[in-house]
Amino acid sequence: MRTARRPGASGCGIDAAMEVIGGKWKSSILWALNERACRFGELRRMLPGVTEKVLASHLREMEADGIVHREVYDEVPPRVEYSLTPLGVTLNEALAPLGEWGREHLLGGQDDHHVAATGDRVSGMSPTAPR
Repeated sequence: MRTARRPGASGCGIDAAMEVIGGKWKSSILWALNERACRFGELRRMLPGVTEKVLASHLREMEADGIVHREVYDEVPPRVEYSLTPLGVTLNEALAPLGEWGREHLLGGQDDHHVAATGDRVSGMSPTAPR
């Protein structure tokens, strides 16, 4: 799947990729969905500080970019789950070296997302996680 070229986007691949992941919470959403599919409320709890409005907006943008899949189940009450598309998985894989660089050079080898999830302050995160 290929996302549509955005109006005003430059021909630089890094600029184009940054357009897709730009936004305070998008990399955190990618990280959270890398673990498993999540409902909106689960994502909100995993991302303390994000507002419902911003989370909904980012999810819509990421869905439009082909990074996130929104699955609506025909149930009562309605259930919606968000997951990464194959394109989103490749984006996470592309961000893994950037996450490793940040852990090594800016966090002194520690990653708060990994520590919060596992309590392990020694090992690194999954190699496919963006942070």
